[in-house]
Amino acid sequence: MSKIAVVYHSGYGHTAEIAKAVARGAAGVSGVDSQLISVTDISKHWDDLKLADAIIFGTPTYMGGVSAPFKAFMDESSKVWAVQGWKDKVAAGFSHSASQGGDKFNTLTHLFTFAMQHGMIWTGLGLLPGNNASKGSVNDLNRLGSSTGALTQSSADLGSDAILDSELKTAGHLGNRMALVTLQFAGAHALTEV
Repeated sequence: MSKIAVVYHSGYGHTAEIAKAVARGAAGVSGVDSQLISVTDISKHWDDLKLADAIIFGTPTYMGGVSAPFKAFMDESSKVWAVQGWKDKVAAGFSHSASQGGDKFNTLTHLFTFAMQHGMIWTGLGLLPGNNASKGSVNDLNRLGSSTGALTQSSADLGSDAILDSELKTAGHLGNRMALVTLQFAGAHALTEV
């Protein structure tokens, strides 16, 4: 059984709902188990991350970057980084904010760089942009048009129950894709130093 950890922070509940959709998408693939881990509980889960075959990182975008609690998790992972404990694990990321743009791409770039520093193998969303033609709509998957990871949005003055179904499906697609990619790696020979 391949294990995928979804490590996230959620300030107001929206990113938690996206994280749940990512985890459901991953767990929907036979041979894959997914685990949700909030960075607020990370001290209990370092061993789970060590055992995971893949880690999906999720954070709201605050002021053009990752949230402070997520950044604290990143900084705390330096002990793992020092021994390259996550090297060759598959990685992906997602971010949620109230603005359609909101500089979420900057957040994904931060997550990508973080994963690269850990020696991980990044997996993008693998979807063409949605909602970018006259017949497109907010109901399209990948309506915000990201390739690097899942970017999602919902209004700040509405609760997490107002997240569009297309956003949850986009998040689920990311989890599903990560599960399939992780199984491909698990089925191949382990990566070894040359």
